[in-house]
Amino acid sequence: MKRPTFFEGVAVAVAASVSGAALFAVLTAAFAGGAVLRLLIAGIGLAYVLYLLARSRERVGRVTVVTAYLALAAATWFVAPPLPLYVVAHIGMIWLIRSLYFYSSALSALADLGLTGLSLAAAVWAGIHSHSVFLAIWCFFLVQALFVVIPASWRRSRDKASIADDADRFECAHRVAQAALRRLSSVR
Repeated sequence: MKRPTFFEGVAVAVAASVSGAALFAVLTAAFAGGAVLRLLIAGIGLAYVLYLLARSRERVGRVTVVTAYLALAAATWFVAPPLPLYVVAHIGMIWLIRSLYFYSSALSALADLGLTGLSLAAAVWAGIHSHSVFLAIWCFFLVQALFVVIPASWRRSRDKASIADDADRFECAHRVAQAALRRLSSVR
């Protein structure tokens, strides 16, 4: 499966923003705003985790990851920490899952952590200045869509000269091995 694209991330941002804002508007009429916000954070977070798992090439541990996310969501729901800590717990789990499933180096994971912090800052800024759940979710997931530009690994790619050197070394080793076999077969 191919790695997600930026435009796919924008589509995810649109879907999350529209559904999150619509659900918030409908559910706040019947329930308290804080509970609805917590429910939306957990629900949208779970949907995003499922999207990430569906787009990942890794096949190992998917059930465990979903179970761990649900356990974290349930634990934070029952412990009921302040809303900022609740948000950070869910965003931290999203970052951890993306780091495990899309990156093979610590530098890539740290770059993604920076991007996650930037997306949280953008969402908080948009929410404070516009008082719009739609814009807060939109800004968060729009910045999150940029994770596709972070390389999976920061290792340098081998250039053609080093590949040619490897071929030369192989040929040399092959010749030495053939000479050794000739000597062994001629000794009686």
